[in-house]
Amino acid sequence: MRFFVTGGAGFIGSNYVRHLLATDPDAEVTNFDKLTYAGNPASLDDLEPHPRHTFVQGDICDGAQLAEVLPGHDVVVNFAAETHVDRSIVAPLEAVRTNTLGVATLAERCRHAGVGRFLQVGTDEEYGTIAEGSFVETDRLEPSSPYSAGKAGGSLVALAYATTHKLDVVVTRCTNNYGPYQFPEKVVPLFVTNLIDGHKVPLYGTGGNIRDWLYVLDHCTAIDLVLRRGETGRIYNVGANNEVTNLELTRRLLAAFGAGEDMIEYVTDRPGHDWRYSLDSTRLRELGWAPAHDFDAGLAETIVWYRANESWWRPLKPAGATRTLDHGGPAPSGDAPGPSDRPAGPSDRPAGPSDRPAGPSGPGAGAGAGG
Repeated sequence: MRFFVTGGAGFIGSNYVRHLLATDPDAEVTNFDKLTYAGNPASLDDLEPHPRHTFVQGDICDGAQLAEVLPGHDVVVNFAAETHVDRSIVAPLEAVRTNTLGVATLAERCRHAGVGRFLQVGTDEEYGTIAEGSFVETDRLEPSSPYSAGKAGGSLVALAYATTHKLDVVVTRCTNNYGPYQFPEKVVPLFVTNLIDGHKVPLYGTGGNIRDWLYVLDHCTAIDLVLRRGETGRIYNVGANNEVTNLELTRRLLAAFGAGEDMIEYVTDRPGHDWRYSLDSTRLRELGWAPAHDFDAGLAETIVWYRANESWWRPLKPAGATRTLDHGGPAPSGDAPGPSDRPAGPSDRPAGPSDRPAGPSGPGAGAGAGG
């Protein structure tokens, strides 16, 4: 089978390409990546001599190039995206261009090329924030940032092609990923590499925001399962049930380095920072998927990888040294909790979209798919 994997030089994409080649002896992979700041050729160094892997530099927004390279492929897996929320706040047009228009361009070329199946990789952030419970695939979308709004647009466009053009589309939406080859502007590799260097870690607000953490290789197995067994036009949530506050995540990383909470630098919170993400993955688990990695063991493996692969992340560090960009800085005096203070809970956040009940939905609202 011939696979066309977009964004395959990025974090999740490169891990998926490696997983695919290792587990499917019949897979032939065209790896299509624009090589923006987060698409790193060094992530593919071990794949250069592989006879079933071909790299092509390109942009999913370039319909003419896609028309040349897509024909003859059986399936498309789209990882290509502008994935950093902070960057999307500073430069929203590029995020929306790639995350929505790029998906539309890719879907249109797939239609004309006769591609058999199109898998769009989405994110839990498309749903927005939720105070209690977990989102199911039929819940309406209320994204909070240009990044997540662009991703939601991409998912809806892909699903529209399933309805209108009968393109064989499936969509996944995942929780926060962590693991090897992640660009060091994201929280886990940023904090790990800062601590390797003996630097403080910048924590937004009080650190009370809650995320569910998914080891990247578990995400890869989920994507591959949906690609092969998912039902056309359906969305599959991918979550690991590892919900912790950002402060608790930080404390676990500090403990792994034998560091104290004096290494935390509390910084001004991100504008529109979603309080909590949580996904119900029942639909995916009914296909037979379950995460194979324990959270603490996965964090330990990730730290080991970054310690052993300084030559990979060190050249990237100046470009991703802070995740707060131009809207972050040291928190105002008195805003940072002390080591014994409890992180803020849901009652401390302002009322928002998650306080509404889930509304009706159809294929255009997410019924039917990051990190």
